[in-house]
Amino acid sequence: MKRREFLTVAAAGSAGVLLAPGGIVPAAQAVETTAPGAFALPALPFAENALEPFISARTLSFHYGKHHKTYVDNLNKFTAGTPLAKLPLEVVIKETATDAGKASVFNNSAQVWNHTFFWRSMKAGGGGQPGGNLHKQIEKAFGDFAGFKKAFVEAGLAQFGSGWVWLVSESGALKVVKTANADTPLVHGQKALLTCDVWEHAYYLDYQNRRKDFVEAFVDHLANWDFAAQQLG
Repeated sequence: MKRREFLTVAAAGSAGVLLAPGGIVPAAQAVETTAPGAFALPALPFAENALEPFISARTLSFHYGKHHKTYVDNLNKFTAGTPLAKLPLEVVIKETATDAGKASVFNNSAQVWNHTFFWRSMKAGGGGQPGGNLHKQIEKAFGDFAGFKKAFVEAGLAQFGSGWVWLVSESGALKVVKTANADTPLVHGQKALLTCDVWEHAYYLDYQNRRKDFVEAFVDHLANWDFAAQQLG
């Protein structure tokens, strides 16, 4: 397998798995692509219309086909001919996170990773409550699932401007965090379990300024708890 034909999509340090069309793909593996460049756009794990009516095919066409692809294209442009082009995506993110001179590389690499993780945080027929150990850990951290949902939705609304809301594991405990712009738990010692994109382009065609409705729809109808449980381990 040639490096330029693949893009690693696993969370840093994760030994979990990612859901993909037709089955489960180990998270440590890469997603095959045919795009040129050291980094490539991974395939969506579902059809563009699979999340309707909660996310329209039109939104996914722009969000994935335009925004996500542009981050990949920019990352290839900014790393072309440099040692960074030969590194795994997660390593690029960590090595550029605190380097102001490489802010463009960080922003685009982190957004490639964040978006890939977001797609896998959703599935058709998702939402509701998880089971097993993840449910127990949510109850331990938030009191009950309703407490988690309240914290998650409030964090999504509290993120001023563009950003993300995440369910993460840190030091053995679950918590909800929000990050601005391209920031990611990957560089804060946190293990991402689930994320919802609260940049306006993620929801504006379908929800206009009703971000709360979008985040609630994510939790109630789209959240891929199987994927989150796999990340938790």
